[in-house]
Amino acid sequence: MPTSAAGSKRPPALPTGFTLLELLVVVALIAVATAGVSLSLRDSAHSALQRDAERLAVLLETGRAQARANGLPVVWRTQDNTPNAVQSFVFEGLPPPGLPQNWLAPSTRATPGSAITLGPEPLIEPQAVALSAPQSPGQTLWVVTDGLRPFKVQNTSEQVRP
Repeated sequence: MPTSAAGSKRPPALPTGFTLLELLVVVALIAVATAGVSLSLRDSAHSALQRDAERLAVLLETGRAQARANGLPVVWRTQDNTPNAVQSFVFEGLPPPGLPQNWLAPSTRATPGSAITLGPEPLIEPQAVALSAPQSPGQTLWVVTDGLRPFKVQNTSEQVRP
């Protein structure tokens, strides 16, 4: 066993530092943490608007299918509830219980006075409704159909032709 007496030499030091495996683990942990933070900081107003637009497209297709199945005219309309300035919508002509009548995000707005006729005919007129949110100015999504194809979400009101 070495001693620390005056004049004695120190034993050679063991190599110090990190192994490659330890460095890779640390880098992987930093990458996972960075990905988690970036996903949690997404543009929530845009995400909420996108979710509401996709949900509206599905609801309009559901209303269209029910109108054709029941042989009843169905109209989708926006409604403004002025006391708390929250906009909702209604499917007129569907038997109870009907379809949902509220947006997922209270800030979502459709063009005021919008109305879309959904049936009962299998072919309807080309129609579009614009959705926006005050939290994301300049961001407008359109739910459109050419009358034959299903409703879909896009960034413009123009119908895409095959």
